[in-house]
Amino acid sequence: MEVLLTYRGKRITEQDVVFIRELITQNPKDSRRRLSEKLCQAWGWRQSNGMLRDMVCRGLMLMLHRAGHIELPARRWEPVNPLIYRKKPVSVEIEAHPFQGSLLSILPLEIRQVRRTALETLCNSLIEQYHYLGYCQPVGEHLKYLVFAHQRPIACMIYSSAPRHIGCRDRFIGWSAAVRRQNLHLIAYQSRFLIVPWVHVSCLASHLLGWMARRLPLDWQQLYHHPVYFQETFVDLERFKGTCYKAANWTFLGKTTGRGKNDHTKKPNRSIKAVWGYPLCRDFRARLCEAKG
Repeated sequence: MEVLLTYRGKRITEQDVVFIRELITQNPKDSRRRLSEKLCQAWGWRQSNGMLRDMVCRGLMLMLHRAGHIELPARRWEPVNPLIYRKKPVSVEIEAHPFQGSLLSILPLEIRQVRRTALETLCNSLIEQYHYLGYCQPVGEHLKYLVFAHQRPIACMIYSSAPRHIGCRDRFIGWSAAVRRQNLHLIAYQSRFLIVPWVHVSCLASHLLGWMARRLPLDWQQLYHHPVYFQETFVDLERFKGTCYKAANWTFLGKTTGRGKNDHTKKPNRSIKAVWGYPLCRDFRARLCEAKG
């Protein structure tokens, strides 16, 4: 059977197009959203967490519609872009009394996972105020952490779903594109790491990274009911050297192309970043490269 196109790893044939046309004909009153849900159910097209791949399916149907293969019903409403109207995190003021000295002087530390807790607002606020990138709502699965010393917050970390494709990471792992699509959810991406600016403690950053390597897999399993075997992050080379990651035994994987995930010009349009990674189990490659079904 001739393949018309491949979309997000799924090969679409003429027989598939005929099926979609019949689905639209048999459900003339359904919206585009409802049709995509029914198509997902018919194809068994689901995410790793069991949810329908509704948005992906809708994108496929829109592509087929624009190419003239199918005729979708008229759009019933224009979705609002939440990024335009999303409010910045509420500012929370905290005591900014300096912390200086050795790591031993501020022990013991306490790390709290604060997503879906009353402390999440504080975490968001500190990131917005003191991280050079500010706060951005994570997409997909994610966890947020606050670090306390003597009951005062001194650091924040956010982990989220991994970027879809990073060339140097994918070569380091050694997986195929098809396996990557299946197993990408088994990688955690550290999207934010902040030590508040009035804290100056030698080796604190690498100490926290080492602690999180043990803590993160347990919390991810508890909340999302699946493991993570690898973690990664970006370091902006125009600002930082990645010293704390090197000290915490992370591996330098390579550099980004500076083009972004939706680039079509093949020319850099943003700063080049170093990619660092850290295995969360010894056989991480075997687990990440395991094909399912």
